[in-house]
Amino acid sequence: MKAEELRKYFPILEREVYGKPLLYFDNAATSQRPQAVVDMMNEANLLHNANIHRAVHTLSAEATAAYENARDAAKAFLNAGHREEIIFTAGTTSAINLVAYSYGMLLKAGDEIIVGEAEHHSNLVPWQQLAKRQGCVLKFLRLGSDNAYSPESLKELLSERTKLVAFNHASNVIGIINPVKELIDLAHSKGAVVLVDGAQGAVHCKVDVQALDCDFYAFSAHKLFGPTGVGVLYGKREILEQMPPFLCGGEMVGTVTLEKTTFAPLPMKFEAGTQNFINAAALPPALDIMSKVLDDKELNAEFEATKEYLLAALKGIDGLHIYGDAGVEGAVGLDRKLPVFSFCIDGVHHEDLAILLDKMGVASRSGQMCAEPLMSHFGQTGMLRVSLLQYNTIQEAQSFIKCLERAVSMLK
Repeated sequence: MKAEELRKYFPILEREVYGKPLLYFDNAATSQRPQAVVDMMNEANLLHNANIHRAVHTLSAEATAAYENARDAAKAFLNAGHREEIIFTAGTTSAINLVAYSYGMLLKAGDEIIVGEAEHHSNLVPWQQLAKRQGCVLKFLRLGSDNAYSPESLKELLSERTKLVAFNHASNVIGIINPVKELIDLAHSKGAVVLVDGAQGAVHCKVDVQALDCDFYAFSAHKLFGPTGVGVLYGKREILEQMPPFLCGGEMVGTVTLEKTTFAPLPMKFEAGTQNFINAAALPPALDIMSKVLDDKELNAEFEATKEYLLAALKGIDGLHIYGDAGVEGAVGLDRKLPVFSFCIDGVHHEDLAILLDKMGVASRSGQMCAEPLMSHFGQTGMLRVSLLQYNTIQEAQSFIKCLERAVSMLK
């Protein structure tokens, strides 16, 4: 498949903004949805709308089947060992909070938690709050000179008191893929459990949670062609069984009396209340298309060429500074660089630049990208970020560079 063929699945890519063809370069925030996903959402709404797991009538059975089919699709996508290891959440943020509250209740004062400094706030703030609640010690894994987390640095932080290590598969700002397997193995050598924030990694890397041996892995559907309001938390069954429920209410119970409640088995124990079963039903076609995209050698060769072109073209702009370079001495290889480019330009404010680009039809992201400590690490208050998926073409990249150069000339 070619990128132009893939684009036909995504109606929104045909629209215009301010009379200009849309250049959607904000994929790290939210990807676009293919027609198949929208159709499944509509079908679930129009034909199968009934609460799941709770009734014997036909609509409920159909809605339940669609919801559980989504669980099987997520299990296959991550190569999880057991379907009850797949917990549906509202997204990566809620998945991480579930672990921070539920697994966090098993920690005690003096236990140590290690968190990376290049994390999205969703993988930092919950651990800060956990440390306050439980009296834990928070340690920070710093970036190496190549802007990736170093196994050697983690080794120095680990101790017999380390109970949990949390880091991203790849940063949403600098787009560098971390040496996830090495970091996991090191943490396990001290008996710590590991949570991997896969919000960006699951989009660009084929994930095998059994091969990685991570204890938790989280991702959001809306970043990989799926609907909003749906996320997946993978957790090892033996760990999830030890954890108390995060939310309590309907559906997650076994038996209830006025004096005592027992809880349902996995995965229901962590899925209290009415779930987002309409949008969950649309997860299978999203994961199916994403899997095909990740497996398509021709498509990804084209995508790699687009990524390399854009990286080189950005570095050719006078006064532009990329954070998270790749393929040069002292940096990671291009194979560990996602098509996520965050940069600043001397004398140009990132917000002004984003506003001008929007008038030219370019959707980009400006600001701190919910990663303020990382911005401080680089001595910046904000950046402009462009992020691509396989439906973005090299022609779009070339058009973007022309728009960027024009915008910069207007602002300087």
